[in-house]
Amino acid sequence: MIEFHNVSKQYSSDATALSGIELTVGKGELVYLAGPSGAGKSTLLKMIAAIERPSAGRVLVNGHDIGKIKRAGVPFLRRNLGLIFQQQCLLADRSVLANVMLPLLVTGASKALAEQRARAALDKVGLLERALRLPLALSGGEQQRVAIARAIVNRPQIILADEPTANLDRASANQVLDALKTFHSVGVTCLISTHDEQELDTAARVIHLEHGRMVAGAPA
Repeated sequence: MIEFHNVSKQYSSDATALSGIELTVGKGELVYLAGPSGAGKSTLLKMIAAIERPSAGRVLVNGHDIGKIKRAGVPFLRRNLGLIFQQQCLLADRSVLANVMLPLLVTGASKALAEQRARAALDKVGLLERALRLPLALSGGEQQRVAIARAIVNRPQIILADEPTANLDRASANQVLDALKTFHSVGVTCLISTHDEQELDTAARVIHLEHGRMVAGAPA
């Protein structure tokens, strides 16, 4: 489902984010990306979403070569992706329900369908009763679960989560990770970057990055 073939990303002559990445992720896998800040975890996830393009090598997502996708084709690629970042970018002046409906509305879904699917997504992350509240009325962990609901409302094949538990307490972090694992359990491919050693200890597959390179403990 996801392939990196000798991929490098260089922003300038002295700023290399990734170098020589060889990686294959199969359908339905749950993969963690580990490594210190600046190791290249975010860049790797952004390449899968075509937010960044490789400087060298090939990135394939569902058979599509990210380096060759034209700008007009990027929205179609992302319809199969659920993106979750540390900064949830929830719209503060819109209800939780409206925030989750938005990805469907911008792709042309009817308001009725968008609301039905958004309510179902909020129910899956345990926040349906918060649907009409504003995001700022929720805790940090609840806001991150809203971001997860928004990411999965279009029923993606792949979820990309960049440090989704950063700055959350243990209980809130566990709720966020449990929500992600629920989607993985029904066949969604998940890539999660994290510093959470407790989570890494029990992970089936961990990709370790340092200075933009895969290091020991990173099965290809």
